[in-house]
Amino acid sequence: MNRSNVHLLDLPNEILLTILRKLNNIDVLYSLLDINNGRLDIIAQEKTFTNILNFVHIDEISLIDRFCMYILPRINHNIKYFILEPNFMERILLAAVYPNLTELKLLNFEQQIASKYFTDESSLRSVFQQQITSLILVTNDKSARVGSSKEYTRNVYAYILNFFKKLTHLNIIGPYVMLCPGLSLRDLPSTTFYSSILTHLCIIVENFDDCLYLLDGRLKQLTTFNVNVYSIDTSSTIVHNTDMLPNLKCFSLKSYFRNQQYEKIPSLLRRMPYLEHLTLYLSIKGRNRIIDGTCVQDDILVHVPQLHSFTFYISTYIDIGDLSHNLSHEHIQQTLINIGQQNATSIINNLGTYIVECSIFSLPFSFDHLLYLGNIFPNIVFNYVTYLLVQDRDGFKHEFFVRIARSFPLLKYLRIYNIKPQVSTDPTLSSDHSQSYSMIEYPHLMSLDVAYSNQCYLEQFLNETKACVPCLTELAVSHYDLKIVTNNFTREETRRNCAKVKQLVPIQLLDNSQDFYHYFPSL
Repeated sequence: MNRSNVHLLDLPNEILLTILRKLNNIDVLYSLLDINNGRLDIIAQEKTFTNILNFVHIDEISLIDRFCMYILPRINHNIKYFILEPNFMERILLAAVYPNLTELKLLNFEQQIASKYFTDESSLRSVFQQQITSLILVTNDKSARVGSSKEYTRNVYAYILNFFKKLTHLNIIGPYVMLCPGLSLRDLPSTTFYSSILTHLCIIVENFDDCLYLLDGRLKQLTTFNVNVYSIDTSSTIVHNTDMLPNLKCFSLKSYFRNQQYEKIPSLLRRMPYLEHLTLYLSIKGRNRIIDGTCVQDDILVHVPQLHSFTFYISTYIDIGDLSHNLSHEHIQQTLINIGQQNATSIINNLGTYIVECSIFSLPFSFDHLLYLGNIFPNIVFNYVTYLLVQDRDGFKHEFFVRIARSFPLLKYLRIYNIKPQVSTDPTLSSDHSQSYSMIEYPHLMSLDVAYSNQCYLEQFLNETKACVPCLTELAVSHYDLKIVTNNFTREETRRNCAKVKQLVPIQLLDNSQDFYHYFPSL
């Protein structure tokens, strides 16, 4: 058979479907539906392509027009889940009646979206109130960071539970957790953020008290609770409900800041005797003993006998002068093995002469944050980490950053705390011998913070013969270091990696010279 004569439509439906499933379903619908071909028309209306529609990053008016006028009215009965940005949300949701739509994900969510659409006067009221059972909000609310947490709680968080009458799953997240406004319930009525049907909740809260408020009985049907806590160290005289939580089967608690009051965690877990899945991300300070496998067994696992899976990262920030025994990776590893955590490991990082950060974590590493990584870390791939802070009492070698690029393939945010100069494997080399280094690629790196680091690390990332950072848009830096490394904004080797920077976060005032603005055309 002459293969050049084989047409796409000569293929059987099974092969056509296999090929089309590898494509974006929006592209499939746009290309195949309503083109006067009955066979392709039927294939395009398969539930594979119509159950979930993702309109994120689509800003072509003509494409949206075609979908709203010709495509959505034809597949409306199949659609169960929309992923949308606010720009076209109203137009898309009003383009047809979607009797089976129950799930909605909104990106770039801001308080003004709630004010406009989550009201009884909204044109989308019936969809939101009577159909949506699962809601995901990816917040990008920059204005909320300078406002009142309680006001945001009343106007957004609490209002959502009141407005969406059938909501059973609520997930509120941010592209970067530190920028997401936290829920704050202190001094608010116990009916605030109340639901008799909510079963799944993912949210960020101001402090540990807010976590306890959410478990005081106002969400009686909760079976899955994922919470990010800004601060566990809150001194409160409030006596919280300590009743058992028999419905809770999945619990995740993450706190990215160092906290002292570790004892609050075991106290809370005692209330969860039927817990089956537990996730903990904790950073602890103020102890004279590291948290190893033995502590995990005595403080955590003993309280949750029904546990099926345990995912954890627990680090201890400690003054080694206070330790009653010497730190040993082998000893820590044995304590993990002793409690059945063979798929776990530890890192011991020297942050200063007497200060050590010791972390234990399950494998594979399942978190998007990793803090205080030093020169010595295991040879594994951290597939989910997007935010990384590196710090060590000794300088970082170029090879260290080669390992970082290899071990953190999805890295977006990198902070470097190290005042010691970069160490070369060849002591005869200096930063001027850049051709002697291998060039490192960071394909996803968006934000780099070297404001409190030796200027050689700025050189490491801005010199295009050492690093390729095509997505770098935010740079926190000392203005003095920036002038030195770029040779007063004239150096060609550092120009390319500065070209896309949209935001500079300097310690000192910025330069107003013409060379400066030519060097950073995207500011």
